[in-house]
Amino acid sequence: MFVLCNLGIALVLGLLGQLIGLKEQIANLYSLVVLLPSLAVGVRRLHDTDRSGWWLLINLIPVAGTLVFLYFMICEGQAGPNRFGEDPKAA
Repeated sequence: MFVLCNLGIALVLGLLGQLIGLKEQIANLYSLVVLLPSLAVGVRRLHDTDRSGWWLLINLIPVAGTLVFLYFMICEGQAGPNRFGEDPKAA
């Protein structure tokens, strides 16, 4: 849901920026605002799949890293508790 909401907000801000002529400034500001929360959500999702948050750095590899990270995000989380805590779906 976080990614979906960010996509919607980015599209609206992009259209708004296009209309008033400040597209790049609005997009850059929004990207800066959601950088830290996006990293936190990515690390949390990696923890759900029992992977370390350091796997987030695989995105630095241009194409293959992005595809591997996308696969990690799509995978089902580990059932039951893991080394990072309880299963969020168990409640």
